[in-house]
Amino acid sequence: MNQAQQKIVQYLNEAHGMERALVRVLQSQIAMSPKGSYRNSLQSHLQETYDHAERVKRRLSEMGDGSNPLQVGIGLLQSAVGQALALGKAPVDLLRGSSRNEKVLKNAKDACATEALEIATYTAIEHLAEAVGDRATANLAASIRVDEQRMLDRLIGELPRLTDAVLAEVPGAQRRKASPTAQRRKASPTAQRRKASPAAQRRKASPAAQRRKASPTRSTRARGTAKTSRKPASRRPDGAERSARQPGQQSDADRDLANA
Repeated sequence: MNQAQQKIVQYLNEAHGMERALVRVLQSQIAMSPKGSYRNSLQSHLQETYDHAERVKRRLSEMGDGSNPLQVGIGLLQSAVGQALALGKAPVDLLRGSSRNEKVLKNAKDACATEALEIATYTAIEHLAEAVGDRATANLAASIRVDEQRMLDRLIGELPRLTDAVLAEVPGAQRRKASPTAQRRKASPTAQRRKASPAAQRRKASPAAQRRKASPTRSTRARGTAKTSRKPASRRPDGAERSARQPGQQSDADRDLANA
């Protein structure tokens, strides 16, 4: 095993130790986290962590890490270093904070830091392996790094909700009516779009809808104008009346003239 391969093995041993230690950290965090999306994310990542540790261990065996007793001793020491990095704050996790919600929030922030450390570790392994032509190790590191990045993104997405849970414990007189997260949701374009359907918004904003909104004064004036514009039906002239009589029928004027 040349020097480049030894360096890769060293980093893989550290990564393996971190994965094994993270299993215990995740188990303790799951135990104290309430049911919900944050706990579901921890449980999902626990299964991923088991898988990561097994894949890294398999790659170490393929590189002959277990065939040399000296390498085995060095590997155990490097694995212990990785566990120390991951477990450095674990004993404190169960004791920190004044409430359960605050402990969960602080553990979530620590989990973000742990994921960032794992991402950095696998990024270094990937780059080193590519530089020395070890495609198998580079592909392994890249695949695990993607999982760690996805978990980090999920954790960051949970932080506002976990912070709101801590904020809810603060007396109402000491906080605003709505948390910053709730205010952002209320003012977001998505929330504004939910208030009315796109079709209703288009109808409301159309020129025709604006013209239909007449003021009460204009409406009253329009009704008054309509009343005055109505003309009473005009009487037909006598000639028209005579033309409308049946043949042989005399009008009142004709009868008066005949009697005279």
